[in-house]
Amino acid sequence: MNYKKLLRLRAISYQLLAIGFIVIALSIFSSCKRNNPDSSGVEYMPDMYRSPSYEDNSSNPLFTDSMTDRLPAKGTVPVGFTPDPFPNTPEGWTNAALYWKDPFPASPEIVAQGKAVFEVYCIHCHGATGMGDGKVAAKLPGPPPPYSGPQLRNITEGEMYQTLEYGKGLMGSHASQLTVEERCKVIRYVQTLQKLGQATDSSKTATASATKDSVKKG
Repeated sequence: MNYKKLLRLRAISYQLLAIGFIVIALSIFSSCKRNNPDSSGVEYMPDMYRSPSYEDNSSNPLFTDSMTDRLPAKGTVPVGFTPDPFPNTPEGWTNAALYWKDPFPASPEIVAQGKAVFEVYCIHCHGATGMGDGKVAAKLPGPPPPYSGPQLRNITEGEMYQTLEYGKGLMGSHASQLTVEERCKVIRYVQTLQKLGQATDSSKTATASATKDSVKKG
């Protein structure tokens, strides 16, 4: 290779190097100077790592209401939630009271898990022991009755499930907050609070019987 060819090749190399520097500089300047602060500027093959889909809660021209967020298809049920087999009708409540049975056993483990759910979603109104003395209860038009009292002591697990599904009185529906599994577990814990009233009644009955016996003997 003669001297002239070597100089020519070196000049071409310098030209290519200069072009490369210019391209890099333009990319840097275009990235720094942009009207949209959310834009990353010039990107090489952006679809390989940046999703072209619309962001949540953003405007979307593909729909007539311009909303990206869509309602779920009618009749679909989120994972972990199942539709209540008993409708929110008088007949549905009656059938639920008669036929709905909690699929979880009343084991210490299930009751403890139900207590954890209760202390997140229920304690503020019903109170720690289910006496209706939660911190929010005092601000309600009327506090919820105690689970161990005559109004709630004998309600069935089916009625409790309907209340969690649809709400009742001042209590709203918890269907969007608790999965079916969580509802069943919290029902098992509430049943332990119902038994507090049974224990109280038993002690009262025993006291009354002892009093009668003592009166007779006297």
